[in-house]
Amino acid sequence: MKQYLLSVHYIEGQPPPARDVMAKIYKDVNTLNEELRTTGTWVFGGGLHTPDVATVVRVKDGEVLTTDGPFAETKEHIGGFWVIKAPDLDAALAWAAKASTACAGPVEVRPFQEEAAD
Repeated sequence: MKQYLLSVHYIEGQPPPARDVMAKIYKDVNTLNEELRTTGTWVFGGGLHTPDVATVVRVKDGEVLTTDGPFAETKEHIGGFWVIKAPDLDAALAWAAKASTACAGPVEVRPFQEEAAD
């Protein structure tokens, strides 16, 4: 089965959800995680800290350079993700719809590249 990345987008500057809304999101995401595991779709997943704690590492002319904060100059960042196994894109999109509902935000679906044959 092909693997897909379902990435949850966090939009910088939006006010955080109210406590009761956040509690429902956590509950719904846990329910989705359990469904992914039960169906054998789950590979890996997790939530991320906000982009202000990110560090970008670059190597230029053999020198390692690090900078604080996200690489991209954008207001939208990855807030969490799942790696799933699905038979095709339509199945991955169906899981993404459930994920979007559970986490109350946009979810991008992207297939992993095929591994090169030996």
